[in-house]
Amino acid sequence: MFKRITAAAVLSVFLAFSLAGCASETYQQHKGAAIGGAGGAAAGGILGGLVGGRTGIVVGALLGGLAGAAVGNYTYDQKRTEQEAKSQYGYDYKQAGSNMVRIESSSVVPDKVSAGGTVSLVTNYTVLGQEGATSSVTETREIRHEGQLQGSPSVTVQRAGGTFESKVPLTLPSNAPKGVYVVKTTITSGSSSDTKETSFTVE
Repeated sequence: MFKRITAAAVLSVFLAFSLAGCASETYQQHKGAAIGGAGGAAAGGILGGLVGGRTGIVVGALLGGLAGAAVGNYTYDQKRTEQEAKSQYGYDYKQAGSNMVRIESSSVVPDKVSAGGTVSLVTNYTVLGQEGATSSVTETREIRHEGQLQGSPSVTVQRAGGTFESKVPLTLPSNAPKGVYVVKTTITSGSSSDTKETSFTVE
């Protein structure tokens, strides 16, 4: 279970009809940390808060059938330490010459929901680089319905090596179209990235 830290402040800035870029969350590892707050707009929004005195921002433009949806608190938990992850994958930075990114699983919980309900976009991934160093990691989740991009919530974080589980809660608008929504998750660190797809159904 995630141990959440309530955001001390919430900043909500609405965007025009465009997809936003990534913003940085500059704090170090806080196991079970939470960023952001409920919000949303016709074209999306920037949702952020303060955790431990350092800024964390979740950026996401919500379009089409997800216009008016709300992105909740971004949370993460560390599942393996750097040494545990290195042992798991037999990773050596000097031999690899670049960061390693591996998505172990991607899911939406629950995978079936009614319009107006909430789903969590969950990703388990490992990132490894130079021992003891932190790396910039960008998590992007593209959401498509019938092939059309509906949203792209994204967050950039500074992480030491290890295995992490991150969650982005998404509350759907009451008029969200029914059907299958495909979620394409991409984790990027340096020149390395990994992508995995999953889906959920609005009934």
